[in-house]
Amino acid sequence: MTGNPNRILRRAMLVSAALALLLLAANGAGAEGLTPSQQLAHDIYKELVEIDTTTATGDTALAALAMAARLKAAGFTDEDVHVFLPAPHKGNLVARFKGSGARKPILLVAHLDVVPARREDWSVDPFKLTEKDGYYYARGSGDDKYMGASFITNLIRYKQEGFRPDRDIIVALETDEEILDRDALGIQWLLKNHRDLIDAEFALNEGGPVGLKDGKPIRVSVQTSEKVSVSFVLEVTNSGGHSSVPRSDNAIYQLAEGLTRLSKFSFPVKLNETTRAYFDRMAQFESEETAADIHALLSDNPDPAAVERLAARPAYNAQLRTTCVATMLEGGHAVNALPQLARAKVNCRILPGEPIEEVKATLQQVLADDHIKLTQTENGVISPPSELREDVIGAIEKLSQEFWPGAVVMPIMSSGATDGSHLRNAGIPTYGHSGMANDINENRAHGRDERVPVASFYKGDEYLYRLVKRLAGGG
Repeated sequence: MTGNPNRILRRAMLVSAALALLLLAANGAGAEGLTPSQQLAHDIYKELVEIDTTTATGDTALAALAMAARLKAAGFTDEDVHVFLPAPHKGNLVARFKGSGARKPILLVAHLDVVPARREDWSVDPFKLTEKDGYYYARGSGDDKYMGASFITNLIRYKQEGFRPDRDIIVALETDEEILDRDALGIQWLLKNHRDLIDAEFALNEGGPVGLKDGKPIRVSVQTSEKVSVSFVLEVTNSGGHSSVPRSDNAIYQLAEGLTRLSKFSFPVKLNETTRAYFDRMAQFESEETAADIHALLSDNPDPAAVERLAARPAYNAQLRTTCVATMLEGGHAVNALPQLARAKVNCRILPGEPIEEVKATLQQVLADDHIKLTQTENGVISPPSELREDVIGAIEKLSQEFWPGAVVMPIMSSGATDGSHLRNAGIPTYGHSGMANDINENRAHGRDERVPVASFYKGDEYLYRLVKRLAGGG
Protein backbone atom coordinates (compact mmCIF):
# COMPACT_ATOMS: atom_id res chain seq x y z
CA MET A 1 0.00 0.00 0.00
CA THR A 2 1.35 3.43 -0.93
CA GLY A 3 0.16 6.98 -0.39
CA ASN A 4 -0.10 9.46 2.45
CA PRO A 5 -0.63 7.54 5.72
CA ASN A 6 -2.71 10.35 7.24
CA ARG A 7 -5.07 10.48 4.27
CA ILE A 8 -5.36 6.70 4.24
CA LEU A 9 -5.91 6.76 8.00
CA ARG A 10 -8.83 9.20 7.66
CA ARG A 11 -10.46 6.84 5.17
CA ALA A 12 -9.84 3.94 7.53
CA MET A 13 -11.50 5.87 10.38
CA LEU A 14 -14.61 6.36 8.26
CA VAL A 15 -14.68 2.65 7.45
CA SER A 16 -14.26 1.72 11.11
CA ALA A 17 -17.04 4.06 12.14
CA ALA A 18 -19.34 2.55 9.54
CA LEU A 19 -18.50 -0.96 10.72
CA ALA A 20 -19.24 0.02 14.30
CA LEU A 21 -22.67 1.35 13.29
CA LEU A 22 -23.41 -1.86 11.40
CA LEU A 23 -22.42 -3.95 14.43
CA LEU A 24 -24.67 -1.92 16.71
CA ALA A 25 -27.52 -2.23 14.26
CA ALA A 26 -27.03 -5.97 14.03
CA ASN A 27 -26.51 -6.61 17.72
CA GLY A 28 -28.50 -3.90 19.41
CA ALA A 29 -26.60 -2.26 22.26
CA GLY A 30 -24.14 -5.17 22.35
CA ALA A 31 -23.93 -8.94 22.25
CA GLU A 32 -26.02 -10.58 24.92
CA GLY A 33 -24.24 -10.88 28.24
CA LEU A 34 -21.21 -8.76 27.29
CA THR A 35 -20.13 -5.74 29.30
CA PRO A 36 -19.28 -2.55 27.34
CA SER A 37 -15.55 -3.29 27.62
CA GLN A 38 -16.08 -6.87 26.45
CA GLN A 39 -18.17 -5.63 23.53
CA LEU A 40 -15.36 -3.26 22.58
CA ALA A 41 -12.84 -6.10 22.76
CA HIS A 42 -15.09 -8.32 20.64
CA ASP A 43 -15.61 -5.69 17.96
CA ILE A 44 -11.94 -4.81 17.64
CA TYR A 45 -11.00 -8.50 17.62
CA LYS A 46 -13.56 -9.25 14.94
CA GLU A 47 -12.38 -6.38 12.77
CA LEU A 48 -8.77 -7.40 13.10
CA VAL A 49 -9.13 -11.13 12.41
CA GLU A 50 -11.36 -10.46 9.39
CA ILE A 51 -8.62 -8.46 7.68
CA ASP A 52 -6.60 -10.98 5.68
CA THR A 53 -3.00 -10.44 6.77
CA THR A 54 -1.54 -13.63 5.33
CA THR A 55 2.15 -12.85 4.96
CA ALA A 56 2.51 -13.39 1.23
CA THR A 57 -0.90 -12.29 -0.06
CA GLY A 58 -2.61 -10.30 2.70
CA ASP A 59 -2.32 -6.70 3.82
CA THR A 60 -0.92 -5.78 7.22
CA ALA A 61 -1.06 -2.12 6.21
CA LEU A 62 -4.87 -2.30 6.26
CA ALA A 63 -4.78 -3.88 9.71
CA ALA A 64 -2.39 -1.23 11.06
CA LEU A 65 -4.56 1.54 9.66
CA ALA A 66 -7.74 -0.01 11.05
CA MET A 67 -6.30 -0.22 14.55
CA ALA A 68 -4.96 3.33 14.28
CA ALA A 69 -8.43 4.47 13.28
CA ARG A 70 -9.85 2.87 16.41
CA LEU A 71 -7.39 4.77 18.57
CA LYS A 72 -7.91 8.08 16.78
CA ALA A 73 -11.68 7.72 17.15
CA ALA A 74 -11.12 7.23 20.89
CA GLY A 75 -9.25 10.51 21.20
CA PHE A 76 -5.61 9.62 20.61
CA THR A 77 -3.72 12.34 18.75
CA ASP A 78 -1.55 12.24 15.62
CA GLU A 79 1.45 12.72 17.90
CA ASP A 80 0.71 9.44 19.69
CA VAL A 81 -0.45 7.22 16.82
CA HIS A 82 1.95 6.41 13.99
CA VAL A 83 1.36 4.12 11.01
CA PHE A 84 4.40 3.20 8.96
CA LEU A 85 4.16 1.61 5.52
CA PRO A 86 7.68 0.34 4.76
CA ALA A 87 6.56 -1.53 1.61
CA PRO A 88 3.36 -2.14 -0.35
CA HIS A 89 0.80 -4.02 1.75
CA LYS A 90 3.12 -3.94 4.78
CA GLY A 91 2.25 -1.90 7.84
CA ASN A 92 3.43 -1.26 11.39
CA LEU A 93 1.55 0.64 14.08
CA VAL A 94 3.11 2.37 17.10
CA ALA A 95 0.80 3.97 19.64
CA ARG A 96 1.66 5.64 22.92
CA PHE A 97 -0.49 6.18 26.00
CA LYS A 98 1.30 8.88 27.97
CA GLY A 99 2.05 8.61 31.66
CA SER A 100 3.84 10.89 34.05
CA GLY A 101 7.26 9.87 32.78
CA ALA A 102 8.47 8.91 36.25
CA ARG A 103 9.70 5.60 34.86
CA LYS A 104 10.83 4.30 31.49
CA PRO A 105 8.01 3.06 29.20
CA ILE A 106 6.65 -0.46 28.92
CA LEU A 107 6.28 -1.94 25.41
CA LEU A 108 3.40 -4.22 24.36
CA VAL A 109 4.18 -6.15 21.17
CA ALA A 110 1.97 -8.22 18.88
CA HIS A 111 2.31 -9.17 15.23
CA LEU A 112 -0.34 -8.48 12.61
CA ASP A 113 0.61 -11.09 10.01
CA VAL A 114 -0.69 -14.66 9.96
CA VAL A 115 0.25 -17.89 8.21
CA PRO A 116 -1.83 -19.11 5.24
CA ALA A 117 -5.22 -20.79 5.72
CA ARG A 118 -7.17 -22.42 2.87
CA ARG A 119 -10.94 -22.39 3.06
CA GLU A 120 -11.16 -25.96 1.79
CA ASP A 121 -9.05 -27.17 4.73
CA TRP A 122 -11.20 -25.54 7.41
CA SER A 123 -14.64 -26.33 8.76
CA VAL A 124 -15.37 -22.58 8.81
CA ASP A 125 -14.19 -19.54 6.86
CA PRO A 126 -10.73 -18.84 8.33
CA PHE A 127 -11.10 -15.10 7.75
CA LYS A 128 -14.44 -14.69 9.50
CA LEU A 129 -14.75 -14.71 13.27
CA THR A 130 -16.98 -17.68 14.01
CA GLU A 131 -18.28 -18.55 17.46
CA LYS A 132 -18.97 -22.26 17.75
CA ASP A 133 -19.05 -24.77 20.62
CA GLY A 134 -17.64 -22.24 23.06
CA TYR A 135 -14.70 -21.22 20.84
CA TYR A 136 -13.79 -18.36 18.54
CA TYR A 137 -12.50 -19.77 15.24
CA ALA A 138 -10.35 -17.76 12.82
CA ARG A 139 -6.86 -17.66 11.45
CA GLY A 140 -4.90 -15.55 13.90
CA SER A 141 -7.56 -15.93 16.59
CA GLY A 142 -4.77 -16.90 18.96
CA ASP A 143 -1.58 -16.22 17.00
CA ASP A 144 -1.45 -13.30 17.46
CA LYS A 145 -4.52 -11.14 16.93
CA TYR A 146 -5.92 -11.86 20.38
CA MET A 147 -3.05 -9.94 21.96
CA GLY A 148 -3.11 -7.21 19.33
CA ALA A 149 -6.84 -6.64 19.79
CA SER A 150 -6.50 -6.72 23.59
CA PHE A 151 -3.70 -4.16 23.60
CA ILE A 152 -5.72 -1.75 21.44
CA THR A 153 -8.89 -2.33 23.46
CA ASN A 154 -7.11 -1.69 26.72
CA LEU A 155 -5.39 1.48 25.53
CA ILE A 156 -8.85 2.81 24.72
CA ARG A 157 -10.12 1.78 28.15
CA TYR A 158 -7.24 3.54 29.87
CA LYS A 159 -8.04 6.64 27.82
CA GLN A 160 -11.72 6.52 28.71
CA GLU A 161 -10.94 6.13 32.41
CA GLY A 162 -8.41 8.95 32.57
CA PHE A 163 -5.77 6.53 33.86
CA ARG A 164 -2.46 8.24 34.65
CA PRO A 165 0.37 5.68 34.84
CA ASP A 166 3.89 6.30 36.09
CA ARG A 167 5.27 5.39 32.69
CA ASP A 168 4.20 5.58 29.06
CA ILE A 169 2.51 2.47 27.65
CA ILE A 170 3.59 1.78 24.07
CA VAL A 171 1.83 -0.64 21.72
CA ALA A 172 3.68 -1.89 18.63
CA LEU A 173 1.74 -4.00 16.13
CA GLU A 174 4.19 -5.14 13.47
CA THR A 175 4.37 -7.09 10.26
CA ASP A 176 6.20 -10.17 9.02
CA GLU A 177 6.86 -11.97 12.31
CA GLU A 178 5.67 -15.23 10.77
CA ILE A 179 8.51 -15.14 8.24
CA LEU A 180 11.03 -14.20 10.95
CA ASP A 181 11.05 -10.63 9.59
CA ARG A 182 13.36 -11.83 6.83
CA ASP A 183 12.94 -8.61 4.80
CA ALA A 184 13.43 -6.40 7.88
CA LEU A 185 10.11 -4.63 7.38
CA GLY A 186 8.66 -5.34 10.83
CA ILE A 187 10.27 -5.15 14.26
CA GLN A 188 13.75 -4.74 12.78
CA TRP A 189 12.53 -1.80 10.69
CA LEU A 190 11.05 -0.17 13.78
CA LEU A 191 14.23 -0.71 15.80
CA LYS A 192 16.38 0.70 13.01
CA ASN A 193 14.22 3.65 11.99
CA HIS A 194 12.14 4.53 15.05
CA ARG A 195 13.90 3.12 18.09
CA ASP A 196 12.92 6.27 19.98
CA LEU A 197 9.23 5.45 19.56
CA ILE A 198 9.46 1.92 20.94
CA ASP A 199 12.34 2.18 23.41
CA ALA A 200 11.24 0.69 26.71
CA GLU A 201 12.44 -0.74 30.00
CA PHE A 202 10.94 -4.11 29.08
CA ALA A 203 8.34 -5.62 26.77
CA LEU A 204 5.41 -8.03 26.89
CA ASN A 205 5.06 -10.29 23.86
CA GLU A 206 3.41 -13.54 22.75
CA GLY A 207 4.67 -16.94 23.81
CA GLY A 208 3.50 -17.66 27.37
CA PRO A 209 -0.06 -19.05 27.68
CA VAL A 210 -2.00 -20.37 30.66
CA GLY A 211 -2.18 -24.17 30.64
CA LEU A 212 -5.38 -26.03 31.54
CA LYS A 213 -5.48 -29.73 32.36
CA ASP A 214 -8.94 -31.29 32.49
CA GLY A 215 -10.29 -27.75 32.69
CA LYS A 216 -8.16 -26.85 35.72
CA PRO A 217 -5.44 -24.16 35.44
CA ILE A 218 -2.09 -25.69 36.33
CA ARG A 219 0.54 -23.34 34.93
CA VAL A 220 1.02 -19.73 33.94
CA SER A 221 3.92 -19.53 31.51
CA VAL A 222 6.40 -16.70 31.12
CA GLN A 223 8.64 -17.06 28.09
CA THR A 224 12.10 -15.75 28.90
CA SER A 225 14.08 -17.31 26.06
CA GLU A 226 13.48 -19.02 22.76
CA LYS A 227 15.07 -21.42 20.38
CA VAL A 228 16.77 -20.19 17.23
CA SER A 229 15.00 -21.03 13.98
CA VAL A 230 17.36 -21.93 11.13
CA SER A 231 16.36 -23.68 7.91
CA PHE A 232 18.40 -25.74 5.48
CA VAL A 233 17.84 -26.94 1.90
CA LEU A 234 18.93 -30.46 1.02
CA GLU A 235 19.47 -31.14 -2.68
CA VAL A 236 20.51 -34.11 -4.80
CA THR A 237 21.07 -33.54 -8.52
CA ASN A 238 22.19 -35.68 -11.46
CA SER A 239 21.72 -35.96 -15.22
CA GLY A 240 18.50 -37.98 -15.00
CA GLY A 241 17.36 -39.99 -17.99
CA HIS A 242 14.47 -42.07 -19.26
CA SER A 243 12.38 -43.88 -16.65
CA SER A 244 12.53 -47.06 -18.74
CA VAL A 245 16.22 -47.33 -17.89
CA PRO A 246 16.50 -46.92 -14.09
CA ARG A 247 19.87 -46.23 -12.53
CA SER A 248 21.21 -46.72 -9.04
CA ASP A 249 21.89 -43.03 -8.34
CA ASN A 250 18.23 -41.99 -8.28
CA ALA A 251 18.09 -38.48 -6.78
CA ILE A 252 14.83 -39.13 -4.95
CA TYR A 253 16.06 -42.35 -3.38
CA GLN A 254 19.35 -40.78 -2.30
CA LEU A 255 17.58 -37.86 -0.66
CA ALA A 256 15.00 -40.15 0.95
CA GLU A 257 17.70 -42.34 2.47
CA GLY A 258 19.40 -39.29 3.98
CA LEU A 259 16.09 -38.04 5.38
CA THR A 260 15.41 -41.46 6.87
CA ARG A 261 18.73 -41.31 8.70
CA LEU A 262 17.82 -37.83 9.96
CA SER A 263 14.42 -39.04 11.17
CA LYS A 264 16.12 -41.58 13.44
CA PHE A 265 18.65 -39.13 14.89
CA SER A 266 18.25 -37.11 18.09
CA PHE A 267 20.48 -34.26 19.21
CA PRO A 268 21.93 -34.61 22.72
CA VAL A 269 19.95 -33.41 25.74
CA LYS A 270 21.08 -30.02 27.01
CA LEU A 271 19.21 -28.28 29.81
CA ASN A 272 19.57 -24.61 30.74
CA GLU A 273 18.38 -22.52 33.68
CA THR A 274 14.94 -21.94 32.16
CA THR A 275 14.28 -25.53 31.10
CA ARG A 276 15.50 -26.92 34.42
CA ALA A 277 13.03 -24.67 36.25
CA TYR A 278 10.32 -25.67 33.77
CA PHE A 279 10.74 -29.41 34.32
CA ASP A 280 11.15 -28.99 38.07
CA ARG A 281 7.79 -27.23 38.33
CA MET A 282 6.04 -29.49 35.83
CA ALA A 283 6.81 -32.61 37.87
CA GLN A 284 4.09 -31.82 40.40
CA PHE A 285 1.39 -32.03 37.71
CA GLU A 286 2.49 -35.34 36.26
CA SER A 287 1.79 -38.94 37.21
CA GLU A 288 4.04 -40.60 39.75
CA GLU A 289 5.94 -42.41 37.01
CA THR A 290 6.48 -39.32 34.85
CA ALA A 291 7.43 -37.23 37.88
CA ALA A 292 10.06 -39.83 38.72
CA ASP A 293 11.40 -39.60 35.17
CA ILE A 294 11.63 -35.81 35.47
CA HIS A 295 13.53 -36.09 38.75
CA ALA A 296 15.85 -38.58 37.09
CA LEU A 297 16.37 -36.13 34.23
CA LEU A 298 17.31 -33.36 36.67
CA SER A 299 19.72 -35.52 38.65
CA ASP A 300 23.49 -35.40 38.30
CA ASN A 301 23.40 -38.67 36.35
CA PRO A 302 20.23 -38.71 34.21
CA ASP A 303 18.78 -42.14 33.52
CA PRO A 304 18.77 -42.64 29.70
CA ALA A 305 15.56 -44.70 29.86
CA ALA A 306 13.79 -41.93 31.79
CA VAL A 307 14.98 -39.33 29.28
CA GLU A 308 13.78 -41.49 26.40
CA ARG A 309 10.30 -41.81 27.93
CA LEU A 310 10.08 -38.04 28.41
CA ALA A 311 11.32 -37.40 24.88
CA ALA A 312 8.47 -39.53 23.52
CA ARG A 313 6.26 -36.53 24.28
CA PRO A 314 6.85 -33.98 21.48
CA ALA A 315 6.37 -30.96 23.76
CA TYR A 316 8.90 -32.27 26.27
CA ASN A 317 11.32 -33.34 23.56
CA ALA A 318 11.34 -29.80 22.18
CA GLN A 319 12.48 -28.53 25.59
CA LEU A 320 15.21 -31.15 25.92
CA ARG A 321 17.27 -30.65 22.81
CA THR A 322 17.84 -29.02 19.47
CA THR A 323 15.48 -30.47 16.85
CA CYS A 324 15.68 -30.63 13.06
CA VAL A 325 12.72 -31.86 11.02
CA ALA A 326 11.90 -32.17 7.32
CA THR A 327 9.00 -29.87 6.46
CA MET A 328 8.90 -29.66 2.63
CA LEU A 329 9.72 -32.08 -0.19
CA GLU A 330 9.85 -31.92 -3.99
CA GLY A 331 11.47 -33.88 -6.78
CA GLY A 332 11.33 -34.93 -10.40
CA HIS A 333 9.85 -33.17 -13.42
CA ALA A 334 7.95 -35.85 -15.36
CA VAL A 335 6.37 -39.21 -14.60
CA ASN A 336 8.38 -40.92 -17.35
CA ALA A 337 11.73 -39.30 -16.54
CA LEU A 338 14.33 -40.06 -13.91
CA PRO A 339 14.56 -37.19 -11.44
CA GLN A 340 17.29 -34.66 -12.10
CA LEU A 341 16.58 -32.91 -8.81
CA ALA A 342 15.23 -33.91 -5.42
CA ARG A 343 14.96 -31.24 -2.76
CA ALA A 344 13.83 -31.07 0.86
CA LYS A 345 13.64 -28.28 3.40
CA VAL A 346 14.59 -28.95 6.99
CA ASN A 347 13.76 -26.58 9.82
CA CYS A 348 15.92 -26.64 12.95
CA ARG A 349 15.05 -25.15 16.32
CA ILE A 350 18.39 -24.69 18.02
CA LEU A 351 18.93 -24.31 21.75
CA PRO A 352 20.13 -20.87 22.87
CA GLY A 353 23.91 -20.86 23.04
CA GLU A 354 24.40 -23.83 20.71
CA PRO A 355 26.51 -22.76 17.69
CA ILE A 356 24.65 -22.95 14.41
CA GLU A 357 27.78 -24.17 12.62
CA GLU A 358 27.92 -27.18 14.95
CA VAL A 359 24.32 -28.06 14.11
CA LYS A 360 25.05 -27.77 10.39
CA ALA A 361 28.10 -30.02 10.74
CA THR A 362 26.05 -32.57 12.69
CA LEU A 363 23.38 -32.59 9.97
CA GLN A 364 26.02 -33.28 7.32
CA GLN A 365 27.33 -36.20 9.38
CA VAL A 366 23.85 -37.63 9.91
CA LEU A 367 22.92 -37.39 6.22
CA ALA A 368 26.13 -39.33 5.52
CA ASP A 369 26.09 -38.73 1.79
CA ASP A 370 28.33 -36.28 -0.06
CA HIS A 371 25.81 -36.20 -2.90
CA ILE A 372 23.32 -34.40 -0.63
CA LYS A 373 24.15 -30.71 -0.81
CA LEU A 374 23.30 -28.89 2.41
CA THR A 375 22.64 -25.13 2.22
CA GLN A 376 21.74 -22.88 5.11
CA THR A 377 19.00 -20.44 4.04
CA GLU A 378 18.89 -18.05 7.00
CA ASN A 379 21.29 -16.85 9.65
CA GLY A 380 19.07 -17.25 12.70
CA VAL A 381 18.76 -14.70 15.48
CA ILE A 382 20.53 -15.68 18.67
CA SER A 383 19.53 -13.73 21.76
CA PRO A 384 20.25 -13.98 25.48
CA PRO A 385 17.45 -14.95 27.87
CA SER A 386 15.63 -12.20 29.74
CA GLU A 387 16.37 -11.89 33.42
CA LEU A 388 13.59 -12.99 35.79
CA ARG A 389 12.85 -9.48 37.07
CA GLU A 390 11.06 -9.41 40.40
CA ASP A 391 8.82 -6.49 39.41
CA VAL A 392 7.58 -8.36 36.32
CA ILE A 393 7.42 -11.91 37.68
CA GLY A 394 6.08 -10.73 41.04
CA ALA A 395 3.21 -8.85 39.39
CA ILE A 396 2.39 -11.91 37.28
CA GLU A 397 2.46 -14.23 40.29
CA LYS A 398 0.15 -12.06 42.37
CA LEU A 399 -2.39 -11.27 39.67
CA SER A 400 -2.47 -14.76 38.16
CA GLN A 401 -3.54 -16.17 41.53
CA GLU A 402 -6.63 -13.97 41.37
CA PHE A 403 -7.50 -15.24 37.89
CA TRP A 404 -6.21 -18.83 38.03
CA PRO A 405 -5.86 -19.86 41.70
CA GLY A 406 -3.38 -22.64 42.27
CA ALA A 407 -1.67 -22.34 38.91
CA VAL A 408 2.13 -22.26 39.07
CA VAL A 409 4.05 -19.47 37.35
CA MET A 410 6.94 -20.99 35.45
CA PRO A 411 9.58 -19.65 33.07
CA ILE A 412 9.66 -21.38 29.70
CA MET A 413 11.86 -21.54 26.65
CA SER A 414 9.76 -21.25 23.51
CA SER A 415 10.45 -23.90 20.90
CA GLY A 416 9.08 -21.44 18.34
CA ALA A 417 10.55 -18.10 17.32
CA THR A 418 9.13 -14.64 18.02
CA ASP A 419 10.19 -11.05 17.57
CA GLY A 420 11.31 -11.14 21.18
CA SER A 421 14.78 -12.20 20.01
CA HIS A 422 15.26 -8.92 18.13
CA LEU A 423 14.06 -6.91 21.10
CA ARG A 424 16.34 -8.76 23.52
CA ASN A 425 19.30 -8.15 21.24
CA ALA A 426 18.37 -4.47 21.18
CA GLY A 427 18.59 -4.33 24.96
CA ILE A 428 14.87 -4.54 25.72
CA PRO A 429 14.17 -7.51 28.03
CA THR A 430 11.11 -9.31 26.68
CA TYR A 431 8.63 -11.61 28.38
CA GLY A 432 6.23 -13.82 26.45
CA HIS A 433 3.01 -13.77 28.44
CA SER A 434 -0.47 -13.77 26.92
CA GLY A 435 -3.00 -14.55 29.64
CA MET A 436 -4.79 -16.85 27.18
CA ALA A 437 -5.92 -20.07 28.87
CA ASN A 438 -6.30 -23.24 26.82
CA ASP A 439 -5.90 -26.99 27.20
CA ILE A 440 -2.26 -28.05 27.40
CA ASN A 441 -2.91 -30.73 24.77
CA GLU A 442 -4.38 -28.39 22.20
CA ASN A 443 -2.32 -26.14 19.97
CA ARG A 444 -3.93 -25.21 16.68
CA ALA A 445 -1.74 -22.20 15.92
CA HIS A 446 -0.65 -22.42 12.26
CA GLY A 447 -3.00 -25.36 11.83
CA ARG A 448 -6.51 -26.22 10.70
CA ASP A 449 -9.41 -24.60 12.59
CA GLU A 450 -7.29 -22.37 14.81
CA ARG A 451 -9.41 -21.38 17.79
CA VAL A 452 -9.45 -19.97 21.33
CA PRO A 453 -12.04 -20.51 24.08
CA VAL A 454 -14.55 -17.65 24.17
CA ALA A 455 -14.40 -17.42 27.96
CA SER A 456 -10.59 -17.36 27.84
CA PHE A 457 -10.62 -14.53 25.33
CA TYR A 458 -12.53 -12.20 27.65
CA LYS A 459 -10.75 -13.36 30.79
CA GLY A 460 -7.36 -12.97 29.12
CA ASP A 461 -8.25 -9.50 27.88
CA GLU A 462 -9.22 -8.42 31.40
CA TYR A 463 -6.07 -10.00 32.81
CA LEU A 464 -3.83 -8.09 30.40
CA TYR A 465 -5.74 -4.89 31.17
CA ARG A 466 -5.04 -5.26 34.88
CA LEU A 467 -1.49 -6.63 34.52
CA VAL A 468 -0.34 -3.72 32.38
CA LYS A 469 -1.91 -1.32 34.87
CA ARG A 470 0.11 -2.93 37.66
CA LEU A 471 3.32 -2.86 35.66
CA ALA A 472 2.73 0.75 34.60
CA GLY A 473 1.92 1.96 38.12
CA GLY A 474 0.11 5.19 38.94
CA GLY A 475 -3.64 5.53 39.13
